Amino acid sequence: MRTLLKLAAICLMALLTLNVNGQVNLKDRLKKAVNNASQTIGNASKNKENNQQQEQQKQQENQEAAKQNQQEVAQPEATQTTAKPAEPAFEAYSKYDFVPGEKVIFYEDFSSDAVGDFPALWNTNGSAEVVTTNLYPGKWMKFVGDASVWTDQLLKLPENYTIEFDLIPIRGDGNAMEGYGFRLMESINARAFDHGAAPGKAGLSYTVVYYGDSNYRTYINTEEGRDLALSGRKEGEEFKQKENKKYHIAIWIQKARVRIYLEENKLFDLPKAFNVTGGVKMDRIRFESGAVMFTNLRIAVGAPDTRNKLITEGKLVTYGIYFDVNKDVVKPESYGTLKEIATALTENPGVRVKIIGHTDSDGEDASNLDLSKRRAESVKGELAKTFNIDASRIETEGAGETKPVAPNDNPVNKALNRRVEFVKL
Repeated sequence: MRTLLKLAAICLMALLTLNVNGQVNLKDRLKKAVNNASQTIGNASKNKENNQQQEQQKQQENQEAAKQNQQEVAQPEATQTTAKPAEPAFEAYSKYDFVPGEKVIFYEDFSSDAVGDFPALWNTNGSAEVVTTNLYPGKWMKFVGDASVWTDQLLKLPENYTIEFDLIPIRGDGNAMEGYGFRLMESINARAFDHGAAPGKAGLSYTVVYYGDSNYRTYINTEEGRDLALSGRKEGEEFKQKENKKYHIAIWIQKARVRIYLEENKLFDLPKAFNVTGGVKMDRIRFESGAVMFTNLRIAVGAPDTRNKLITEGKLVTYGIYFDVNKDVVKPESYGTLKEIATALTENPGVRVKIIGHTDSDGEDASNLDLSKRRAESVKGELAKTFNIDASRIETEGAGETKPVAPNDNPVNKALNRRVEFVKL
C-alpha cells in the first residue's frame, strides 16, 4: 500500500509539471514518470535487501567469534584444544646428567585401566579417574582438589633408584592453574592414608605452586632427624611450569643424595637429604593437593655400568632411550644415557657395535618390526650427529616383538620388552 501511494504521488507531480501550452505529449510524459518511479523504488528495495544481508552476515560472524571465545575459555582441561608446545630440542639437554636405573620395577601408563575408572594399582581419599586428552597421546590419571592418590601396594626400593613421570598441570576448581604436590615417603600405615603436614616416618615433598615455581622439602620424623629438615625453592621464568603443558620430571636417589630434574634442568641437588643413621626406606609415591594429570610413571633400580657391560661383557641392554608411542624420534630425556654410551665408544675407538631395537607386542607384527628398525636407525643418527661417533662403526637391526624378555601381560613387563640393545661386533 505504501509503495502504491508513493507511485501515485510521483505521477501527480509529473502532471503538475506539464507544459500548459499543450506542446508536451501527456501520455509519454506520464509513462516516463511511472517508469522512473518504479526504477527508484526497485533500487531502494534492492539496496535495503543488500543492507539486510550484510547485517545478517556480520551478526553471524560475531556470533561465531563469540562462540569460539567461549569454547576456548570454558572447555574442560582433558579435552581442551590448546596448541601443543614444541618439544625441547635434543641439544638443549647437553648438561643433562640423569641416567635412569637399569631394571624397571614399577611402571604405570594406565593402559590396563578403562577411561573413566579409578586405576587398579592406586588408592585415594577422594576421587580421580583415567582420562585421555587431545593435548597429548596416551592415558592419564586426573585429579582435582584436596584429594591424594597413592600407590596402593608398598614399593620395595633399594638405596639407589630413579623415578620418572610425565605430568600436565591443569585448571582447578578456581578456574585457574592450582599447582600440585608429589611426595616420596616412608609410610606408617601400609593400608591407608598417612595424615599430617609431614606424613609417614620420613619423606621428600616436591610441590609446584599456582604460579609455577618449584619447591622441595625433606623431613625425618625421628629424634635424630628432627633438626635435619631441608627446604628450598627454584625461581626463574625458565623454570616455571604452565597450564596444559607437558613436563618430564626425574628424581635420582643415591643413598642420602637426591637430585630433581624438570625437563633438561636440574632443579635441586641435595647431597645430604636423608643424612641419618641407617638412612630411610621409602616405600610409597603420592600425588596430592592440586589439579594435575600424570602418566608414564617409571621406577628403576641399579645404576647401569655402561662401559663395563658394553666393552667387557660385549652387550648392553638399556631402558634409558625413550620414544613416544609409535614414533621413532629419540626423545631429549635420552641424552644422559646416550652420552654414557658415546663416552664408552669414544674411549674405545676400535670397537664396533650393532644397535637392535625391540618393542612390546601391542600392534601389528609387521608394524612393530618396521618401528624397531627405524628406532635403531634414529639412535645411530643421534650418536653420529650429536656425539660425533663415526657412523661406519655402527650397524642397526630391528627385532620388533620377536624376542621378549618378559610376557607382554602388564605395563611393567611391556616396559621391559621396549628396549634398545648394543652388541659389540
